[in-house]
Amino acid sequence: MKFQPEHSTAQTIRAYGPGWIDVNAEKITTSIILGAGGLRLAWPCPRFEDLTPDHFAQLATLEAELVVFGSGSRNRFPPPAWLQPLMARRLGLETMDTPAACRTYNILASEGRNVVAALILETQP
Repeated sequence: MKFQPEHSTAQTIRAYGPGWIDVNAEKITTSIILGAGGLRLAWPCPRFEDLTPDHFAQLATLEAELVVFGSGSRNRFPPPAWLQPLMARRLGLETMDTPAACRTYNILASEGRNVVAALILETQP
């Protein structure tokens, strides 16, 4: 019995490394918001320390059922008050390091879920 579809039309992260991801054969080196349905938005926060409440308010405007937040090279949580716009819309947010967020996004997108990944791709010195 098969549990996964043979082919997914979702935008997929094909590879990743420190400071970059490959989305459908395009190398991306800056933080990004990525949606299974083709959404790609620049997300101006090169480091976790650069995040502000406005970054999470932007996520709350997206049409999604879940946001997977990749916080960089290690798992870090934003202040709970910053998540208020997401909670007001009953929009789920899962926080993990960026490599784990890439893997989780791919699994959910391949299942046909309306998922968005907000990924911090830390610039390398």
